[in-house]
Amino acid sequence: MREKTKHDLRLLLLGIVVYAAIQTLISIGFIQDYWERNIVYVCINVILATSLNLINGITGQFSIGHAGFMAVGAYVGAIMTVKLGLPFIVGIIAGALGAAVLGFIIGLPTLRLTGDYLAIATLGLGEIIRITILNIPYVGGASGFMGIPKLTNFTWAFFLMLFVLFFIKNFVNSTHGRACISIRENEIAAEAMGVDTTKYKVLAFTLGAAFAGVAGALFSHYTYIAHPASFTFMRSFDILTMVVLGGLGSMSGSIVGAIFFTGVSAFFADWPEWRMVIYSLLLISLMLFRPQGLFGNKELSLKMFGRLMGGERRDTAKGN
Repeated sequence: MREKTKHDLRLLLLGIVVYAAIQTLISIGFIQDYWERNIVYVCINVILATSLNLINGITGQFSIGHAGFMAVGAYVGAIMTVKLGLPFIVGIIAGALGAAVLGFIIGLPTLRLTGDYLAIATLGLGEIIRITILNIPYVGGASGFMGIPKLTNFTWAFFLMLFVLFFIKNFVNSTHGRACISIRENEIAAEAMGVDTTKYKVLAFTLGAAFAGVAGALFSHYTYIAHPASFTFMRSFDILTMVVLGGLGSMSGSIVGAIFFTGVSAFFADWPEWRMVIYSLLLISLMLFRPQGLFGNKELSLKMFGRLMGGERRDTAKGN
């Protein structure tokens, strides 16, 4: 346990150093507003990708309705701050709880399904959430929920991202996380060994939905508006692309996938049609040459770099 604590502290220190470096570059104007905005989007997308990875990669379910839970977090958080005048942190917590409750209610009946049936069910439920919001005048209906204060900044997004990453990391390394992994590897064998598969699938689904709600609250308080068009099936597909690109079951892969996806979107913002072509070619190439994703289910670590450098040094020594 002490070794795990030391590892977590080293990662936390690294995160703080990265935050300090980026914040300094923003403060001195080296990072301009456009790229600052995309850095915040990176943090939000990392939260979305890792939370979906908990469902799809760690537990082995196939959910493609994540944008629906993001929408719940966005709207509930906005209601807390705009309609009720509560602090931003209360809006974030309320958005997470609202998405978690909905995820729990939806997860109980749907997670008895598997494979394509579960994917179709979650896709339909995500669209039901969006259409329901579309017909509620209290939150703006088809016009969207406007007038949301811009309370999200790089600091909020970055440290909430760190919290989510550490929470999911420690959950995966716990007995509950191992139960989820056993379901992914072989659900029948896990059930035969006494694992309550329905309980753990619903638990992972609820946690993933809650963190999607956090991302939604951050998103709506950064863009001034929560609009149903921001939470369509294509948004769920974008999140799934980040996870598949990085590797199902790899948190490091989800982070890299979110960074790459957001970077490509930012770079090709003036040519949206080329952006979709690149996404399509990227996914086709990935399925052909590396169907398990960039990292598979492995995690990026300093030991991995050590082994790579050690291998290079041995190759150099042999060459000499």
